[in-house]
Amino acid sequence: MIRVASCFAQVLELIDRCGFGRAVQDLDAERGAKGFRCWDQFVAMLFCQLGAAHSLREICGGLATALGRVVHLGLKEAPKRSTLAYANAHRPWELYQQVFEQVLGRCQTLASDRRRPFRFKNPLRVLDATVIDLCLEVFDWARFRRTKGAIKLHLQLQDRGCLPCWALVTEGRTHDVRVAQGLTFEPGTIVAMDRAYTDYEMFGRWTTQGVFFVTRMKSNAQYTVFHTIPGGSRGVRRVEWIRLTGAAAQECPTALRRITVWDEEGQREIVLLTNEWRLAAATIARVYRYRWQIELFFKALKQNLKIKTFVGTSENAVKTQVWTALITMLLLKFLQLKSSWQWSLSNLAALLRFNLLSYRDLWAWLDDPFGVPIREPEPEQLALPI
Repeated sequence: MIRVASCFAQVLELIDRCGFGRAVQDLDAERGAKGFRCWDQFVAMLFCQLGAAHSLREICGGLATALGRVVHLGLKEAPKRSTLAYANAHRPWELYQQVFEQVLGRCQTLASDRRRPFRFKNPLRVLDATVIDLCLEVFDWARFRRTKGAIKLHLQLQDRGCLPCWALVTEGRTHDVRVAQGLTFEPGTIVAMDRAYTDYEMFGRWTTQGVFFVTRMKSNAQYTVFHTIPGGSRGVRRVEWIRLTGAAAQECPTALRRITVWDEEGQREIVLLTNEWRLAAATIARVYRYRWQIELFFKALKQNLKIKTFVGTSENAVKTQVWTALITMLLLKFLQLKSSWQWSLSNLAALLRFNLLSYRDLWAWLDDPFGVPIREPEPEQLALPI
């Protein structure tokens, strides 16, 4: 006999119930609630993500057919479809943003002793955004183009543990650089991003604040070269010290480095722009190459979790589902960091889905997913006197 609850119940133990309760009180999220708590809604939406449910019917039906297992999830009974739909449409999505931050703190503590991909001590952040397409006829509030609807998920990824450390959901037509202009970073932080974030005024402000950036240089940029170093090894062809000219010179008057590297895979030259002077040019090229990790994160998010199809049509319901997807990704990252098995994120999400309501030790399963669970001997029954 295995004296543990279901794997899903053990995953839910990673959520701080006290912190969850404080977030509910701060936002008054259960105002007017009649028995259906925010925790019940959260469990249902987390079941949607981990169980890959496609609709409210599958969420509520899947929990209803779980027999007595829902007791271990903190539920009195499985929710009704209409009740869950109303909660997703009206209860504040900001609640799950706070839960995301709570889970992030726990993941960062676990990842603090992990080896970083670079030797320098500067914090590294990767900044990017992805568009989530929506049907304009159904999601009429998410107008993106004339006949297309969409929202945009902006994300920061930290290098230690490759964790999403900040997120923002906006309209699909919100430009990436507008979001970046409102961000603040600690002095010494290195921000890697693509050229969609090119804003010379922002670059000048970051340089003044001691924040470094690594990005691709636009082909139409105007500049003058005042020093050149021939390229060395590791694909670096040329390093130039430049100053911007024209209108950009007033926005960013400081000198910058223009690094030309050879992309062996794409058989092309890539021109990088940075205000970091101390690191080697080859290291700057590796920092920009590390930016690909956020593309892989978006790919894993869309392939393994329910973020491309939604169980609600209102803006609040969509944001609730997006934030619960990000919470689920943090939980999967936590399990991945905790396990001694070399899990890929997609395999972990798939196999956990198959064992979600199985009664076995989650942590033993993470370290040996294909092993036979050890069962405790059944207690001997006392012989009754005849």
